[in-house]
Amino acid sequence: MKNDIILAGVGGQGILSIAAAIGIAAVNSKLYIKQSEIHGMSQRGGDVQSHLRISDKPIASDLIPAGKADLIISIEPMEGLRYLPFLSATGWLVTNVNPFINIPDYPNADELLNQIKNVRKHIAIDADAIAKEAGSSRSSNIVMLGAASPFIDIPFEKIEEGIRQLFGKKGEDVVELNLKAFRMGRAFSEKNR
Repeated sequence: MKNDIILAGVGGQGILSIAAAIGIAAVNSKLYIKQSEIHGMSQRGGDVQSHLRISDKPIASDLIPAGKADLIISIEPMEGLRYLPFLSATGWLVTNVNPFINIPDYPNADELLNQIKNVRKHIAIDADAIAKEAGSSRSSNIVMLGAASPFIDIPFEKIEEGIRQLFGKKGEDVVELNLKAFRMGRAFSEKNR
């Protein structure tokens, strides 16, 4: 078993919370994990990405080579496209369709979506709308985790347990809201893949 995952987005979108939930699930599943994080500007809106490598065998490096990622989880469409050179021929791109326009020459959103549609294995999801439906616009990152969960070789229940542990200190209401967002993202992927 091996999963090489790239998480991509901009600062403030919850990339590191996704990585933490997957990491907790991996540790609880007695798997090896290595993670590398790269932050752009140290403020909200800068490029953020994380390489997350999970395996049932020891892992030598925390960086994923070009063309070897099994999955790209992108909270922002342009950032997902930026990391396509890392995606393997059999890998999946799971991306939010809503742009985070943080630069003056941000590409046309329709053009970005057309490029995403050209990726053979992709899920393009309106995570923001689903998060609002789940009860909090702040949970769009967890919707994205749910949408990506069918492509992660960790049992669904273990990822739910990771979410419980990650948000447990914030109270049961926050945990349940995030679990609802996670399940709604998963349902979208299962229906649309």
